[in-house]
Amino acid sequence: MSSALDSFLDKWRARWPEWTFVERFVDEADRARAVAWFALLQEFDDMLNTTGDTTPVDAKLAWWGEELRSWNTQRSRHPLGRVLEPVRAPWAQLADALPGLIAARARPADAAQARSSLSAYAAAVAAVEAAVFNTASLPAAADAVLTQTLAQRVQELGVAAAPQEFSGETAWEKVLQAGWPARVPGPRPRRIYAALARGRLQARLRGGEYQPSPAGLLWRSWWAARG
Repeated sequence: MSSALDSFLDKWRARWPEWTFVERFVDEADRARAVAWFALLQEFDDMLNTTGDTTPVDAKLAWWGEELRSWNTQRSRHPLGRVLEPVRAPWAQLADALPGLIAARARPADAAQARSSLSAYAAAVAAVEAAVFNTASLPAAADAVLTQTLAQRVQELGVAAAPQEFSGETAWEKVLQAGWPARVPGPRPRRIYAALARGRLQARLRGGEYQPSPAGLLWRSWWAARG
């Protein structure tokens, strides 16, 4: 494994140290690919949640669109592509959805706008994810991706990511939690990842520091992995 690839994988693992405890519930053949895939999505989350002068980030987003399209012919320049581009997946659909992240940075007026602004992106992520992990594509899986993306966005940006119809970020987070089941549709790695992200949101709503116990992590992840 190259040092360039390691740096991207390690960056995601540093943000999600819980994964070390729960990746045992992912099929061994899918573990490396799962981390690479989630590391790629973290790159897109970072570009979605950027603030200030976005010109360099927007250029990087355009580069990623070209890169993903090249994966259709199994040609990659990015280290993550070495792991992901061998998979025959709708990479072009994901590339087409990336420009929508620019418009989605604006604070939405209401919950419906928040969801619609990222719906095409979430659908593309879910479609690729189904191919990456060789599972059936489920329409509800896109909604699970969407909810998690919105939750991680408000945790990153606070009230700036909450729809204007809410008085603050907490009210929006409660809405997201209410529509976020403990076990979501989608492939097993997504179900486990969603369980971790939902646990973080619950800790925020309780007002305490996020300090999950290994036993708690294992229980929630086992439950999510059951499908």
